[in-house]
Amino acid sequence: MSVVASNVLGMRDLGEQGRSGGGDAVVALPPVGEILDLAARVAVGDGRHLSDAERIDYLRAATELTCALQGSQAQVTHELATSQRADQAREGVRADRRTRGIAAQVGLARRGSHHRGQRWVHLAERLVGMPDTFAVFRAGRIDEFKASLITRVTECLTPEVRAKVDMVIASDPDWLESLSDRQLEAEVSKLAYRFDPQSFVKRAAKAAEDRRVTTRPAPDTMLNLTALLPVVPGVTVYAVLLGWAKSQKAAGDRRSINQLMADRLVELVTGRATAEGLPIAAEIQIADTSALGVDDEPAWVAGYGPIPAQVACALIATASDAEMATLRRLYTHPATGRLVAMESVAREFPQGLAGFLRRRDQGRCRTSWCGAPIRASDHPKDWARGGETTGENGQGLCEACNIAKEAPGWRARPRPGPAGQPDLHTIETTTPTGHVYVSVAPQIGIVRRPLAMEIYLAADFAAA
Repeated sequence: MSVVASNVLGMRDLGEQGRSGGGDAVVALPPVGEILDLAARVAVGDGRHLSDAERIDYLRAATELTCALQGSQAQVTHELATSQRADQAREGVRADRRTRGIAAQVGLARRGSHHRGQRWVHLAERLVGMPDTFAVFRAGRIDEFKASLITRVTECLTPEVRAKVDMVIASDPDWLESLSDRQLEAEVSKLAYRFDPQSFVKRAAKAAEDRRVTTRPAPDTMLNLTALLPVVPGVTVYAVLLGWAKSQKAAGDRRSINQLMADRLVELVTGRATAEGLPIAAEIQIADTSALGVDDEPAWVAGYGPIPAQVACALIATASDAEMATLRRLYTHPATGRLVAMESVAREFPQGLAGFLRRRDQGRCRTSWCGAPIRASDHPKDWARGGETTGENGQGLCEACNIAKEAPGWRARPRPGPAGQPDLHTIETTTPTGHVYVSVAPQIGIVRRPLAMEIYLAADFAAA
């Protein structure tokens, strides 16, 4: 099985169905303008003139185009990472720091978080070492999720063994395309174990180190609490909860099995005899007009997100009756809802000002499309460049975005808010390529507005 070496990172001749064309010809990517024109046509296109058979053909063709574009994004991501590392090397950046800021740029460009940017960069790097899978991906035969699945399952293998799995799994594009996600994972796992059983067993043992508990907001003021556990403890925990729930149900409890299991989990973790009446240890932000019933603008719960004003008022009233509520008044601008600024003469943000930043940014990283929990209080305009320690020159960032901002070529500064709302706290961030991203602090009630993220090329870069 030969692999054609070309500028498209090993695109193989997949035949007429693969539409890769084969051969050694160098094919340039289409200009950005053509892609944007196609996107504009698709956005306003009307399919009412199509027959049902043609609609199915369109869905298939659009899926293949989407997959091919994702494959192309992976190629360009690899080339960007390579170029950025070379630029940082020329600037004298230490080798162990030359990846800083790359994933953040990819995440911003694809409207994703820094974490997702890291995954996209890592996927691109892995696919370069799996040219057959990359070729099938670039030809639109599998999507980004399946390509990621293949690279993830083979992560523990040596490059030589990974190349063997790559050659076998992508040897028949039609077969590979026909596999479901679970079937593909099973096939790759079998190959990985067959070629290198020792590494596969080591990976299974190391996976236990990744055990964790996470939360994710769910609709209707609910929360997904997820525990990633090794298989034996995980099965045991579930069996204990299920067994207890069934016994209670048999004894006449009117709650459902799922409700019983959920309540029992809360009781066991908190050590309380009942899941009801737990102390409320949450920070709830609500506009005074909503608290007084003048309007119904949603409240904000730190670590969760918006909840209905009536629900927030009920929670506060319950906590207040039990003498468990503490009230802190945060004054906002009457027109925009932005929190009133605070300032300090110290270089580090003092506790009160850091808390102000967390509340103003509602506990989430200010980088566009990130949304990770705040871990650092940052000066957009660096202290060393005359930036002051104020609410205006302050933003909450996650650890990854805070580190990325320190890479060469990154700049940030406060700027006036959007047209008609100049008082909204706004940060403008410029990346090493000259692209500028604008983030606006979230608001607590009062103002209803679309959240528009901007991206444009700075004037000094446009002229270069």
